[in-house]
Amino acid sequence: MAITAQLVKELREMTGAGMMDCKKALVEVEGDLEKAVDWLRQKGMAKAAKKSGRATSEGLVTVTLSDDGKTVAMASLLCETDFVARGEQFQNMAAKLAKTVLDNAPADAVALESLMGEEVTQLIASVGENMQIGKFARHTKPGESSVIGQYIHANSKIGVLVFLTCGKAESAAKPEVQELAKNIAMQVAAASPMALDAASLDQAAVEREREVYRQKALEEGKPANIVDKIADGAVKKFQKDVCLMEQPYIRDDKKTISDIVRETGKTVGDEITVTGFERIQLAAE
Repeated sequence: MAITAQLVKELREMTGAGMMDCKKALVEVEGDLEKAVDWLRQKGMAKAAKKSGRATSEGLVTVTLSDDGKTVAMASLLCETDFVARGEQFQNMAAKLAKTVLDNAPADAVALESLMGEEVTQLIASVGENMQIGKFARHTKPGESSVIGQYIHANSKIGVLVFLTCGKAESAAKPEVQELAKNIAMQVAAASPMALDAASLDQAAVEREREVYRQKALEEGKPANIVDKIADGAVKKFQKDVCLMEQPYIRDDKKTISDIVRETGKTVGDEITVTGFERIQLAAE
């Protein structure tokens, strides 16, 4: 029989399973609604759906590198409890998720879900706890002069990738540059910057900040001719707080990240540029 959208919708309402899973179940059993419910239960999909509303604030962020070291992938798998996150089954699934991102370069969350969703659903049914595929990132070095710094925090709930380029390929392999990349990744983990620098900062956020301080100055009765100066000063402080290159270095707050990048460049005799970063934090998803 024909599998209508109404039939799929009805099965979804009965089981809470995903639309595509419901359609697949109906195709498998030739449109028999009761058999489709059983099929979903047998596959663990109906059971998983019942848990879908439960909070997933625990889990793991994992990172994996290609064999040639040129491509890195980072992915997060979320669950309800730390107990499950520390289990071997969950850890293996989290590692497989990152490897899937590395090997398949999914374009978005929907693409990754199509690759790994069924396996995660099976694990939900097995473990009895809600899980979700979280954020992910994948980056390939544009050339031999590029460096990828990575850092996974001790609790595995924060993961960071940082991307650097050097003027000369031989500089990328130097221990000082490798150490710099790791230290900046630790900075991103600890300080959670919003953007690389002022130029890449969301201008809407900048204008909101500016307007907040303009109105605050006006309410405090500041003279109109200095209100904009006060707002400009507040924006500069805001940028220092949220832009990676302007942030005080966590190991020496008398220096900025720009300072330590320049210092390392002088040490190795080359120009080093931080080109970007990716940060995943479980509790923030």
